[in-house]
Amino acid sequence: MPPGPKAATQAPGNTASDAKPGREQRVTKQRLAVSAALDELDDFVSTQELYRLLQNQGISVSLATAYRILQSLADEGLVDVLRNADGEAVYRRCAVTGHHHHLLCRNCGKAVEVEAPAVETWAARTAAEHGYTEVAHTVEIFGLCPECTARKAAGEL
Repeated sequence: MPPGPKAATQAPGNTASDAKPGREQRVTKQRLAVSAALDELDDFVSTQELYRLLQNQGISVSLATAYRILQSLADEGLVDVLRNADGEAVYRRCAVTGHHHHLLCRNCGKAVEVEAPAVETWAARTAAEHGYTEVAHTVEIFGLCPECTARKAAGEL
């Protein structure tokens, strides 16, 4: 996240304390549309999926603009971004504002936000042992959610 005293634009549903300092962003109708669409989604979404959703709603946002807006929101800490099982970047407005990790269903894409103090301790200790500073990390755990596990046991998957 870039340092600096400038205020970042807020997305609907977020407060000024949610935005991280950085480059000031213009509030455009496309940025508001992308942000509003993310507010309505429960699970992670790729840029192309979000683009199709906006197009189906009759909202004119180019795919390139959607990519730029999502990256900007991620840079500002207003959305989480991670790589799905295919390596594609996916985005979601997270309910947890602090550092956290995710459990992700490989089948349906459901995501659960989790805190993992043991991981934090391990990461800090490992970095210190090797002389690293200003360390950041992400942890995503992939598996089957309870619903998909039940469907698989029933032979539905």
